[in-house]
Amino acid sequence: MIEPHAPAPPGVPPSWGGVQGQARLPVRPRTGRFLVLAGVFVCAACGLVYELELVALASYLIGDSVTQASVVLSVMVFAMGIGSLAAKRLRPLAAAGFGAVETALALVGGSSAMVLYAVFAWTGDWGGAWADGSRYLLVAFSLTIGVLIGAEVPLLMELIQRVRRQDPGGAVADLFAADYVGALVGGLAFPFLLLPWLGQLTGALCTGGVNALAGGALVLGLFRRDLTRRARWALIVANLLVLGLLASAAALVDDFERAARHAVYGAEVRVAVQTGVQEVVLTGGTHGRPLDLFLDGRLRVSGRDERRYHEALVHPAMNGPHARVLILGGGDGLAAREVLRYPGVHHVDEVELDAEVLRLARQDPALSRLNGHAYADPRMRVVTADAFTWLRGAPSTYDVVISDLPDPGITASTKLYSQEFYGLVRRVLAPGGRLAVHAGPVATRPRVFWTIDTTIRTSGLRTAPYRVGGRDTGFAAGPDRTAGTSPAPCDWGFVLAARPGTSGAAPSLGLDPASPSPRTLTPAALAADARAASRTRITGLPPSTLVHPRYAE
Repeated sequence: MIEPHAPAPPGVPPSWGGVQGQARLPVRPRTGRFLVLAGVFVCAACGLVYELELVALASYLIGDSVTQASVVLSVMVFAMGIGSLAAKRLRPLAAAGFGAVETALALVGGSSAMVLYAVFAWTGDWGGAWADGSRYLLVAFSLTIGVLIGAEVPLLMELIQRVRRQDPGGAVADLFAADYVGALVGGLAFPFLLLPWLGQLTGALCTGGVNALAGGALVLGLFRRDLTRRARWALIVANLLVLGLLASAAALVDDFERAARHAVYGAEVRVAVQTGVQEVVLTGGTHGRPLDLFLDGRLRVSGRDERRYHEALVHPAMNGPHARVLILGGGDGLAAREVLRYPGVHHVDEVELDAEVLRLARQDPALSRLNGHAYADPRMRVVTADAFTWLRGAPSTYDVVISDLPDPGITASTKLYSQEFYGLVRRVLAPGGRLAVHAGPVATRPRVFWTIDTTIRTSGLRTAPYRVGGRDTGFAAGPDRTAGTSPAPCDWGFVLAARPGTSGAAPSLGLDPASPSPRTLTPAALAADARAASRTRITGLPPSTLVHPRYAE
């Protein structure tokens, strides 16, 4: 709220915030006003980068990007209101107050990503209240950064009026124009420059450095005469300390990342690469140790039990014609390994979004050995594309479609479990063709499992849901890795679906007796697992669609 100024008596200069007259500037007022607006521009860009960095890192560490974005943005906007009210008390000392706010904001915002990652890496497995430590810290950073950002506007309003008196409406218009343009630049710089070139940690640290330099330069260069000698030296020393801390952290960021990865993944990290899609980490796979593949921090493949998972996903769907097979996802090549065991398979198309995962599956000795060098088979053809987009222009039909995609609770994957997606799959299935879908754990997330079943049936396919037990890795299959602490039994859930034939019956859940027998699966066990899954059925669930996803629990 901008308070109205009463007219000054004749002969008395107007006052702003208790400071008489215009500031004694080292430059002309027009230049001074431009420099203040330039400072607004830079500070706004830095503030938006802090917001986006918190959203991105929280989505990666905690999961469910919609929830994390909602928490960060709502808490931060609320805190900005508190900061604006609190800054009213600093208006008589606007220059010193703004300098202190920018120094604190540079330190808190610049270090937020590193501190949040450190808490996640080193305390995430302590249990108890520490299991949610990253969430609490996320809210604390959002509050603190929001308060500091909110305090900027009243102080900058005071400073721009100290440069050259103008009507409040015009001053607000100028201030917010610079603020919004700066936010635009910061919002575009984060995904297109900072993330790909510097990464989350270094990008946040560099943003903090820019923030400290801009705030310090504006106050010490333009409004230094408004500061006492002690205030000037205090601000100089504080800014130098903050810049030194941020620069030291940036110099050590590679060592920090390695140590944090070892804390999260163990000491056997062999490959760690940030692709354009996700972070890919490989551990083990040498000296008799089982290989683990992590995608964005979630265990995607474990050499200890992956065979049971992939056999349960693939083999029931191969009970029938299977000359042409389509695999959606599964860039590790393990689903393809099982498909290629069938001599009746003539052609396999695989659609995988991340080219780096495909490269590792081909070239990493341990992973290529685990997948049986599937990509060297002449029957394989690989397409690097988004599965949804590719299906819209799919050139042919298939006897079998294997959907080995990330968990539906991860926001980016919800469209791959939607009614529209399964409608596209139905279109590429040959008459009598079958679809196998990984649908998450049944015991711990039955609502998600049965929502997937409902969504597939709504798209016009008949379903036969089933589950397999014996999962011993204990990792969270869903978007939230803290869910792995649940005492419920670990299992995998699947849905076998088919285009309805003349009888309209559900697909037959079984194994092809004339084809290679899976090592971990028998017809009797499969029937028992299907009965176990059916006992958890939840009826009356609506399907998930693109505009109304229903996989958040």
